[in-house]
Amino acid sequence: MNKRFAVAGMLAVTLASQSVYAKTLEDILKEKGVITEEDYKTVTKSKSFDYKPGKGFTLTDPDEKFQLSLGGSMQLQYAFTDNEVKPDVSEFRLRRIKTTFNGYAYTKDLTYKMVLNWAEIGNGTTSGKVMEETFLNYKLADAAQLMLGQDKVQFARQEITSSGAQQFVDRSFVVDAFKPSYDTGLNLHGDIMKGRIKYDAGIFGGAGQSTRNLDNMNALNFRIAVNPFGDMKYSEADLESSPTPLMSVGASYYMNELQKTAADKFDTNAISYASSNGWLGKNIGIFNATEKVSIDQLGIDAAFKWQGLSLQGEYFWARGEGNTSNKDVFAQGFYAQAGYFILPKHLEIAMRYAWMDPNRDLKNNLTSEIQGAVSYYFFDHNLKLQADMTNHHENKDKSDNLIGRIQAQLNF
Repeated sequence: MNKRFAVAGMLAVTLASQSVYAKTLEDILKEKGVITEEDYKTVTKSKSFDYKPGKGFTLTDPDEKFQLSLGGSMQLQYAFTDNEVKPDVSEFRLRRIKTTFNGYAYTKDLTYKMVLNWAEIGNGTTSGKVMEETFLNYKLADAAQLMLGQDKVQFARQEITSSGAQQFVDRSFVVDAFKPSYDTGLNLHGDIMKGRIKYDAGIFGGAGQSTRNLDNMNALNFRIAVNPFGDMKYSEADLESSPTPLMSVGASYYMNELQKTAADKFDTNAISYASSNGWLGKNIGIFNATEKVSIDQLGIDAAFKWQGLSLQGEYFWARGEGNTSNKDVFAQGFYAQAGYFILPKHLEIAMRYAWMDPNRDLKNNLTSEIQGAVSYYFFDHNLKLQADMTNHHENKDKSDNLIGRIQAQLNF
């Protein structure tokens, strides 16, 4: 019995000591007036190691001229698809497995970021797909910053929003059909009036993620977002239960030119809208085998958050024109979604409707989706479990495919 009391006593002392040292020694000395505020800043300045969930482990040199944060994330997914035309599919996926490096060098105004997605190796893609955001960013002022390297082209709000900050298991199929995704280039951007106005003006290679451009044409991108009630982060779901309304309205424009190299192939396969699921990829056969196709895209988006309620929607319009055949294609699509926390900051339900017409001149080619989702956030987006159910309708073959997905996410 005495041994049990001794063990219990030792455990109590250990727990007590841990609670005491939840504060650092310099914090205690400052509270007791042993050291001054200036002494405190001098001591804490030399602190070189820190950890924050979602950001990872951070190393800082004593002079604060260099900083490196190392973090990561994983999305583990199961999906079952009940197809009407094709065979059913039951699939386990490592959806995204990422390592993130970011920080600053020489000055806090010169920041860098590199994201590696190891799941792309398992998906059988080329090694270049592993490298996602990889860039340097120099801040002249909040309103004038310059990014050089590879990043997401700032087109489509839901694409700009991290895959780890979605309120559904994944983005809408409409966004995937219109987004350019990653590209390498130069982007001038900034925040004006403390984030009430944000803008981007970029020039990119035009060939897509980790792909070299082989001609003298480049892609141009412009975006502006207005947040009248204050800065609104690119993060879905109102996890903060915003006490006052937040709203964002944005508009984007994108221009590019792609070269067809065969009847069913462009000179790059790294542009999302030119893939088999993209609006342009679905219409590749309309253009001549070796002509260039000029692309123009417009996007309008809006988002709203207040007391656990979140609303978001986007509309896209696109045009592709063959430079020698003069044949053109017009496409459009939109989605609208809403979410609400029935258990504040933890349990959310959401609904989404999406629709796309990849070619207005063709009949019976419309695609639409109705989705319902439920998410439980254990620690914000850093640890959450999500499930959604989708009815995917194809007018072309009159099919309705049911898709059920469940996904666990961890950011560390």
